[in-house]
This record gives sequence, structure tokens and C-alpha cells, in this order.
Amino acid sequence: MRHIDLHKLADEAKFNGFHRGVLLWCALIIIFDGYDLAVAGIALPSIMKEMGVSPTNAGFMVSSALFGMMFGAIFLGTIADRIGRRRAIAICVALFSVFTAAAGLTSDPVAFSVMRFLAGLGIGGVMPNVVAQMTEYSPRKMRSTLVTLMFSGYAVGGMLAAVVGKGLIESYGWQSVFLAAGLPVLLIPVILKSMPESMPFLIKTRQTVRLQEMAGRLDPSYRPQSSDSFDLPQQDRDTSAPIGKLFQDGRGFSTVMFWIAFFMCLFMVYALSSWLTKLMAGAGYTLGSALTFVLVLNFGGMFGAIGGGWLADRFNIKVVLVGMYLLAAVSISLLGYPVPTSALFVLVGLAGASTIGTQIVTYAYVGQYYPMAVRSTGIGWASGVGRSGAILAPIVIGSLVAMALPLETNFLAIALPALIAALAVFCINHGRAAQAHSAVHTERPVAPGTPAVAAK
Repeated sequence: MRHIDLHKLADEAKFNGFHRGVLLWCALIIIFDGYDLAVAGIALPSIMKEMGVSPTNAGFMVSSALFGMMFGAIFLGTIADRIGRRRAIAICVALFSVFTAAAGLTSDPVAFSVMRFLAGLGIGGVMPNVVAQMTEYSPRKMRSTLVTLMFSGYAVGGMLAAVVGKGLIESYGWQSVFLAAGLPVLLIPVILKSMPESMPFLIKTRQTVRLQEMAGRLDPSYRPQSSDSFDLPQQDRDTSAPIGKLFQDGRGFSTVMFWIAFFMCLFMVYALSSWLTKLMAGAGYTLGSALTFVLVLNFGGMFGAIGGGWLADRFNIKVVLVGMYLLAAVSISLLGYPVPTSALFVLVGLAGASTIGTQIVTYAYVGQYYPMAVRSTGIGWASGVGRSGAILAPIVIGSLVAMALPLETNFLAIALPALIAALAVFCINHGRAAQAHSAVHTERPVAPGTPAVAAK
């Protein structure tokens, strides 16, 4: 009987068309997800004007989606390790597409908030699943790069919302940008057919034919045999207590540190995405100019994610993240002070790179930190707990805006969490990361021409 170690096979695979397909699908889903999330901040000034809501109440309206994201990340991230990641992703796409479009049909703050909460379940649930999917199938030597490249679609979605929103809101009203978000639901049948399933789920459900197909796509030299036995290292196998495993093997303290880092970084991301347009408009810029700042913010986020992932594959990802968080503290703080417009655009771009980009690199880190069997669970809980920071951000900053405090005070409040996040990441026990031990496998004689396939 040949023993086939799928983890090792994925780690040592050469980048090919299969990886490209996973990358494109995951990135496309994240683009839709990023659009759905950013659209509320883009339309916020128009919504406030039409519905006659105060800044504080508007903050609660924006946070309704973030509140849904907290539950979605935890529940749909955890359940994916039980029902299969492909099915969980399809559920998430259906949720955020249908209910974001439904929010565009509402006319009062309560109904709007309910629809955004339901959409938030899908927006939050899809993130841990696509990160786990990309992490699982990426070659080890370029894992961080591929995960952050995929997740840069989040920034692309934000830019798409800014570009599309600028034209649609002026021509058709704020409702139009929400209705446009319903289109991705049409892709669900294709996602179910094209997206690969997670390895632990295929092994647990004994889908040998699909496992053979997966091995062949990872390694084109693989030739299936009836005697093939597929397996994963012990830490990557399915477990009956996935949540408890986050605190086993010396990972408990680092799990809490990840949660703190997620809380702080998501606070910054959603404070900027929800209130940057309003803050810049209050500083004297037109709506068009204020929306341009959102475009630059997300453009910077895309470059920060890709650049940060590239650095993380070449240096210690923990050190890279600490540096990025410190950059966030400096760049966001400076946004509140008078500077030339060209310099302001640079600062906004750096703020996007060191908040949106840093959050994406943090997702890559947590995805590599936990074993494969609980990867979606680990990412989901970090993201879910971190959502409480995202929920608080629009409310806290909305309250500060309502108090008419100086502009620099608002941005200092957004920048402070970066220092706390840097300290939390610094305290993570990097030696306990699953990737640090991914090269450790039980050695067996290897069959000729079949990497990670051994005779037994």
C-alpha cells in the first residue's frame, strides 16, 4: 500500500494551473466581499442625508454589518471544518449578495440595519474560509505571497465600490450601489463545481477518487493506484474538539494575542473605511475628493498586502507585521495635521497599506499558525473576536465626530490601536506555529517519481 502525505505534497508542489485557479476564485470572492463591506461607508453621507440620522446613529447602522460579521466568522469558519469548506463558502456568498442588495430596498434605519446584519454573516464567514483554502493548497515557499495576493482582492473590492459608487450615487441614488451587490449570487453553482474541497474533509468522508484527483492536480507526475492510502500528519487530521485545539500544544497565549491584534487592526480598518469620507468632507473636501481618498486608501491596502506577503515569505512574518503596525501608528496620526494635498494622498496610501494590508498579512500569519484540521476554526475565531473592534470603531469615531473635536484627535484615536497590536504580535510564540513544524514528517521510503508518496 502506498502512503500519500497530502500536506507534504501540497507543501512541495510547484505552482501550476490548479493553484492559479484556486487563487483566482478566492480572489474573486474576496473582491465581491470587499465591495459589499465598503459600500456602506461610500454611501454613508447620502444615507445620513436621506434618512435624517445623526453621526452616532449612522455609526450604529454601519456596525450592524460588522456585528453580523463577528457571528459569521465564528460560526461559518468553525462549521466549515464540519460540512466542507466549499459548501460553507457558497452559503457565505449567498448571504452577503442577497442581503446587501436587500439593504438597498429599505427606507428606514432599522430595516437597513437588519439587512446589513444578515449580509454581515456572509461577509464575515467567507474570510476565514478563503484564507484557509488558499493556505492549504499553496506551496510552502510562496504561501504568504499567494494568501496576501488573494486577499488584496478585498482592497480591489473597496476601490470598485469607490469608483462605481461615485457614478451610481450621483446618477441613481445610494440604493443603486447596494442593488449591484446582488449579482455574485449567480456564480454559486459555478463555485460549487469549480472550488476544491478541503483535504481533511475529503479524508474524513473517505472520498478516495477526489483525493486521487487532488493529488494529481498538486503533482502532475502522480499516477493513481488502487492501493493508495491518503493521510495527513496527526496535527492536521480532523478533531472532535476544534475550538479546544486552539489552546493546546502551547498555543493558548498566542491565540489570545492574535485576538488582540485582530481587534486592534480591525478597529483601525473599519474606522477609516466608515469615516474617512465624512472626516475629509468635514475638513473641506468635496464628496468627490473625499471618495478619492477612499480609493487611495484601498489602493494602498492592496500594495501593502502584496508587499507585506512578499516580505513575509523572505523574512520572519512576525517581525514584518510589527513593523507594519508601527507604520500604521505614524501614518494615521499625521492625517490629522495640515499637509500639502500630495503629501496627504501619500499618507492615506500608507495608512491603507499598514491597516488593510497589515490585516491581510495577519490573516496569512494566523492561517499558517494553526494545523490544517482547525485552520478555518482558528482564523474564524480570531476574525470573529476581532470583529468586536470593527463593531466599536464606527460607533466610537462617530461619537467623536458628533463632539466636533479637532480633526487630529479623531485620527489619533484611530492610530492608538496600532501600538497595542504591534505589542500583541511581538508576544506571539512563533515557535509554536504549525508551519514551523510542517517539514517534520514521519519518514518512509519514497516511491520513484512520486513526491510525498511512500510505499507501506
